[in-house]
Amino acid sequence: MRRILLWLLNPEFTPLTFPFQPLLIKKYPSPTLTLVEYGDYQCPYCGAAYPVVKRLQKTLGKKLRFVFRNFPLTQAHPYALIAAEAAEAAALQGKFWQMHDLLFEQQTLLEPDIIASWAERIGLNLEQLGNDIRQGVPEKRIREDRQSGIRSGVNGTPTFFINGTRYDGSPDCDSLLAALNEVASKMRFSKP
Repeated sequence: MRRILLWLLNPEFTPLTFPFQPLLIKKYPSPTLTLVEYGDYQCPYCGAAYPVVKRLQKTLGKKLRFVFRNFPLTQAHPYALIAAEAAEAAALQGKFWQMHDLLFEQQTLLEPDIIASWAERIGLNLEQLGNDIRQGVPEKRIREDRQSGIRSGVNGTPTFFINGTRYDGSPDCDSLLAALNEVASKMRFSKP
């Protein structure tokens, strides 16, 4: 009901669909702010946003929860799905964030043949990784993320949501930080 009311008052409001996947939430369980990114590991714009998000995490610390959702744009980025599968398979071994970071930090080297060496570098069990991918477990999570993105109005990457509302401003650090601080400020003033 609240989402419908918000949409009627502001037709530009795009609600984010829930729930969050616990393995894909970075660091803090009960922060003031939640930043969700729908991203593609091969997208150069997501690659440019990666250090921005890292800087926001460092600046805001425990006030910020970061959630990453896969939205591979396979028509434009042929290795995006393979990379997302590797990240999701790493999540099953408790190493999502290590693979996530490596995929973005080494984005220019991304190709199918290198995934196994990166998995080995972060200490993944390669046999389990292969089995999980063959059984389609990561693909199911990626499909859920993508459907959630489509329902939430995502049509490109990166797409950010701050506390459930789509952020359509510039993805640079200053702009995102200002938007996050504005949301935090409104939350402080709206508490009884």
